[in-house]
Formats: sequence, C-alpha cells, structure tokens
Amino acid sequence: MCFGKCSYPSKFSIKLATNSTGWFDSAFSDELDQLLVDNNKVFLQSIAEDLRARLPIDAMLPSETAAQHKMQLREKPTVHVDSFLYSDEQVDSLCEEGAMSRNYCLSCGSFRTAPLDFISHSFSVSELQFLFQNVLPDLSGRTVVDVGSRLGAVLYGGYVYSSASRLIGLELSEDFVRLQNDILHKYRLADRIQVFHANVCTQQVLLQDTDVLIMNNVFEYFIEPSEQIG
Repeated sequence: MCFGKCSYPSKFSIKLATNSTGWFDSAFSDELDQLLVDNNKVFLQSIAEDLRARLPIDAMLPSETAAQHKMQLREKPTVHVDSFLYSDEQVDSLCEEGAMSRNYCLSCGSFRTAPLDFISHSFSVSELQFLFQNVLPDLSGRTVVDVGSRLGAVLYGGYVYSSASRLIGLELSEDFVRLQNDILHKYRLADRIQVFHANVCTQQVLLQDTDVLIMNNVFEYFIEPSEQIG
C-alpha cells in the first residue's frame, strides 16, 4: 500500500538492472521497499501535521490535570513535547522562533539558565517503525491494544508498519477519543483501528483476546498510586 506521492525507481536503475534478471529483481525489490518505507513516513507525518493544527503546542488538554500536576512535582521544570508531533529539527526551529525553549532561568532576569526536561507521551515516527518492525514479531491476525492511546500514534504506526488485524486504543479522555476518531475517518483507517472511551480496568474480556498490550507513561503520569494498587 502506498500513501502520499510516490516517486518511482529511476530509469537509470532499471536500465542497469536489465543486465541481469536476478539483480533486477533484487534492485527493484530494494527500491520498492524503500519507496513504501518513505511513503509510510510521509503518511504519518501528514497525520502529525493535522494534529498539530488542532492542539496547543504542548499537546496537553486542560482536562489532563493529573498529568500536569505530576509534571509540576518533578525535581526539574518539565515540559511536554510530543515526539510524534515534533521531530528534533522542528523543536530546534520552534526554539529559534521563540515559540519554545530548551532552558529555564535559575534566577529571573539573569543569564543563569539550565536545560529543561522534555517528556513525551507519544513515540516518534522512527520509534514506531522500530517497535513494529524490529521489536515485535509478525502480527498477522493479531490484536494490539494501546492503553492511553491519546493522539493515536501507536495505532497509526501499527497500521502502516505491521500486519496486525486489529489495533485498539483505550482512552479516558473524551476529547482525545473524538480527535482520534476524526483522524480515523479522515485518513480511512477504521477498517483495522478502533478507539474506545474506556478504562482498561473494565476491559477484562478485551484483554483476554489481546496479543500485544502497549502502555507508555500510563501509570507514572495518568493513574494515581492508590488506583494502581487497587
């Protein structure tokens, strides 16, 4: 499956490949594989661009009070920079524009500054590719559940980088559920992805049929210790 604008193998490559049938098959296959990889990346970047236009720069919603409170309790000042939405290069550009900063002032008004801690509640595109193509086994016919799916990055990554038959997101925030469903509809991903407004603790039946369960920062930032123990 090819997403976005495709660039076909060059005539030069095909001309050389015709000198040897075996080499042609290998060279064309390699270029086709790279073409698919590139277009999967472009596809995910298009979704990220769409999401950036809908969210504040820190990609945090006012309803995420527990996560924001826990970030404030960290020893060093911490900001949320979503890795799915912003690459390192994009963060650098935002810092140059003054829209974001990597440092905070140790004494207001002085030049004494220290690096901010950055945290992300999403995997980056490269991390998603590595997860589904190198860490996990072949997921053909399998069910993947992402607990605390937020923006849906794991679901979109699983759609393009794996053969999982079902990709299910569980999300407590109605706003994030609505946002993910908008993306599923716009990019026609609903044939393999579903998002439920639900607490994982109420999904015993679903979990029994789950082959891969993914959780990123769920317990540390989004569930109180008392709930974890219970």
